[in-house]
Amino acid sequence: MADLSTRYATALFELSLERGLTADFLEQAAFISATMREAECKRIITHPRIPEAEKFVFLDNVFAGRIHDDLLGFMRLTVSKNREDFLAPALDVLVNMIRRHQNHTTAKVVSAIPLTPEQESQLMITLTRKLGKTVELSVDVDATVIGGFRLHVDGYVFDHTLRYLLKGMKENLRFKT
Repeated sequence: MADLSTRYATALFELSLERGLTADFLEQAAFISATMREAECKRIITHPRIPEAEKFVFLDNVFAGRIHDDLLGFMRLTVSKNREDFLAPALDVLVNMIRRHQNHTTAKVVSAIPLTPEQESQLMITLTRKLGKTVELSVDVDATVIGGFRLHVDGYVFDHTLRYLLKGMKENLRFKT
């Protein structure tokens, strides 16, 4: 499934570059993907007994005039080929491709307590400088972290939680005795 989603996303990405619509496609693909994950919308689009023509009418009613015709055409294509399940994953891959192209990344921080606005700002500045990318930061609070933080960015995890440090100390003591 990932392979076909990537092929679809790549074609859409190249089209967005060719037409100079990357910013529009980024915004609209995120909107479509979120909408397609809503229970009612997903049920209608993926239901095997709803005829293709009715699905086209539904797509037109929900998206026509709100998204680029090429994206609407892509949606109609997936429906006509009975590949509705690939719609949201392909659009997610497209969003990631465009964000990488625009030199953007997302970082997720997990800490025991909420970060102050100053801490969030400083972390974004530091990550932007170190990564050479514009960083969008999401912060989650998880009391099981106890102390410190865990950072997820570009496929890497930087774990500086108290739990991780204590585990390392435990392992060091085990090998020294």
